[in-house]
Amino acid sequence: MNIANKITLLRIVLTFVFMVFLSIQGLWPKIISLVIFVFAALSDFFDGKLAHRKNMVTDFGKLMDPIADKILVLAAFAAFVQMQLIKDWMFMIIISREILVTSLRLFALNKGKVLSAGKMGKHKTLSQMIIIFFILGFIVFKEVRLTYFIWNPDWDNLFNFSINIIMWFIVALTLYSGFFYLWDNRKIIANI
Repeated sequence: MNIANKITLLRIVLTFVFMVFLSIQGLWPKIISLVIFVFAALSDFFDGKLAHRKNMVTDFGKLMDPIADKILVLAAFAAFVQMQLIKDWMFMIIISREILVTSLRLFALNKGKVLSAGKMGKHKTLSQMIIIFFILGFIVFKEVRLTYFIWNPDWDNLFNFSINIIMWFIVALTLYSGFFYLWDNRKIIANI
């Protein structure tokens, strides 16, 4: 297994560590969860660059890199649903798209074809990671204010409104990228 694929697998492991720290109350666990998420998200960029630069692109990497991204993103969104920061129906749309695309990839793989992620899917993942970073940043900001200063409950309302607006965009982009992926791979899918 090459180094790029090891970084991909590390991202999956980091997702579980991220979730543990995010579930612990207090400022420092939230800061650690933010740092772990940033490191895991950046590893997605580095493993792809490394694989292309060093000619280490493999079928395993084409399949597992997007799956590792999905695990990281869906874990964060699931936690945010539990924390009542995003709406559950939004999460259900996102997870349904990811299950459909991953199922198609696995079905194609079973038939000897590897369907790699497209550019639209990569933009979708980047947008999702940015919103997750934004939400985690707010969580850390709130913990700092609660720990050392005063927290104004009106800030929760402003933040929740902002997140709701941005999540509408994320859901729309997720759906669009899913349809685009199906359309882009229609000939391959039709021959499976």
